[in-house]
Amino acid sequence: MKLRIGDKVKFLNEKGGGVIVRLKDSETAIVEDTEGFEIPYLIKYLVPIHNELVINKDAINLDIEPNKSVEDRVYFVAEMDNEIISQINSIQLYIYNSSSYNLHFTYSIKDGNLFQTLKHGEIGQYQKLAIKKINRRNLPEYNLHKIDLLFYKNTHYPAQLPSAEIIYMGEHLINSNNLIKHHEFQLPILAFPIKENFMLANQIKYNLTEYDLERLNKIKEFNPDKKISKPHSANVLAQKEVDLHIENLLESVKGMTNSQIIQYQLKYFQKELENAISNEFHKIIFIHGVGNGRLKQEILAILRNYPELIIQDASFKKYGFGATEVLIPKQKII
Repeated sequence: MKLRIGDKVKFLNEKGGGVIVRLKDSETAIVEDTEGFEIPYLIKYLVPIHNELVINKDAINLDIEPNKSVEDRVYFVAEMDNEIISQINSIQLYIYNSSSYNLHFTYSIKDGNLFQTLKHGEIGQYQKLAIKKINRRNLPEYNLHKIDLLFYKNTHYPAQLPSAEIIYMGEHLINSNNLIKHHEFQLPILAFPIKENFMLANQIKYNLTEYDLERLNKIKEFNPDKKISKPHSANVLAQKEVDLHIENLLESVKGMTNSQIIQYQLKYFQKELENAISNEFHKIIFIHGVGNGRLKQEILAILRNYPELIIQDASFKKYGFGATEVLIPKQKII
């Protein structure tokens, strides 16, 4: 069995493994382990980990033979579970990458007016991946399949355009005229080509379409620094922070009793609250500290007279237990 760049492997005679990142020579691969270290290892002592990947054991790694001439194609394949059409009960779906490119794929099915992604991932060169098994009687629910593909190699390569195909597969297609035999599959299949025209070097044109030019113009018109005039009502997003600690409100509290200090703080609190409401602030945060909790309780008692306001503890990360946040809903204009 041939190993390729990108294959997951484990070591045969010791613990560990990783991903083949390059080939040192015909007998040695460079394996990157889970910690990012690159280890040279004899290929004959590497065991592939494929899970549901099925490898074409006769394929040759084209990264070693870049000049080898091969016709690249990718197929969406439906393999029946029986050679007798009337006895077919289930259908196994694959993406078969018969190309020298690695690909990223997304597989989706039609769900109402939208598509739902069922599987996505990566498929290496000359590999096929089982993506979905469906019951024949459920074909009406799985008759539209969308496959999106992106192509790349681990060496220099001719660029390829992404591919996106929607394939219809209905009951009427399952008949002897459409089913074929293929050496990669044990049972009869339906095969739908989803990528055939692989481009040669320099074949992709880099011309701007009218759509591209239109998008560029929109980008030029967008100026994030441009000042936009807003109506006064935009103040609904304004917010304020008010520190009610007495040392921030008065230069000195000499001669004041605790009751007088709290009354001054509450008077200042109510004035700031009324200003925030009249100026259509969105939020105001009152920092009252923890202390014995009396100031906070008096503040909450006043706020109960404003049922339209939303009262909650301010950010614990920023204020601890020492602040209350007041949200001011936008007033309705009658």
